[in-house]
Amino acid sequence: MILVDTCVLLDVVTTGSPWSGWSAAQLGEWGLRGPLLVNAIVYAELCAAYDRVEQVDAAVDFLDLDMRELPRPALFLGSQAHKAYRRRGGARSMVLPDFLIGAHAAVERWPVLTRDRRRFATYFPTLEIVSPD
Repeated sequence: MILVDTCVLLDVVTTGSPWSGWSAAQLGEWGLRGPLLVNAIVYAELCAAYDRVEQVDAAVDFLDLDMRELPRPALFLGSQAHKAYRRRGGARSMVLPDFLIGAHAAVERWPVLTRDRRRFATYFPTLEIVSPD
């Protein structure tokens, strides 16, 4: 099982991403190993690619994604990581939801599939990260 970051899903469900091949291959490979996990944050971010909730749900079903709830310890850890980021002078463009995805994987001890290794590795050093770099 692996928690899938939104960027990987958007690579697959939108057109024109130079990462679509890599992302699709990773989803296929990891899907054979166990569930592909998402949480409410990833779901909400995925919604930006669609006009109706039925389309989002169809994509979630097609990709065989398994929704998991964010536990309170992950919410706390994500908030603390975001606070540390802001104290270090991090830009406001990096919003709390990005940290909640990493915190969820870290608390549950799941690997995360992402193209953003640096951010996850910086704030969640024990996290197993699957990325192209």
